[in-house]
Amino acid sequence: MLKYAAIAAVALIGATPAFAADAPAVTGGRVEVIAGWDHVANGGFKDDGIAFGVAAGYDFEVSGTILGIEGEVADSTVKKFGLKAGRDLYVGARIGVEVAPATLAYAKIGYTNARVTCGSGCGTNLDGIRAGAGVEHQFASRIYVKGEYRYSNYQFGFSRHQLVAGVGIRF
Repeated sequence: MLKYAAIAAVALIGATPAFAADAPAVTGGRVEVIAGWDHVANGGFKDDGIAFGVAAGYDFEVSGTILGIEGEVADSTVKKFGLKAGRDLYVGARIGVEVAPATLAYAKIGYTNARVTCGSGCGTNLDGIRAGAGVEHQFASRIYVKGEYRYSNYQFGFSRHQLVAGVGIRF
């Protein structure tokens, strides 16, 4: 029995490069850093700042379409009238197509939760939905760059527009 398991393992390991050669360059696990413009609004409160954070995800191919799951932890420099837009957590999915070799165009949607605090230190968590679109290009070194627009709509009339750039690595 152990002999057959060893043979199967060797066959699988030997076949892995063949599977990898057939898979698009834009598939697999990934981690990245992001930064960019952040615009937060709620009624008369509007401010611009810098969004920055880290993200991770996994993309796979299904019939020529790239599907992925992702999560992100971010923060912002937005602070006006004693209100501060703090950490922003996101988990969602994305769907895309390889528009050129190693270049992915995608749309995304998911759940986001942002923390807003006032000058006295009290704050609240806001649940919301994020939607966005972007383009990602993978280099031969497995390093990629991306540009993305996203819109988040939170409870109590808060919204957020962001343009971010990212640099990441696939593994």
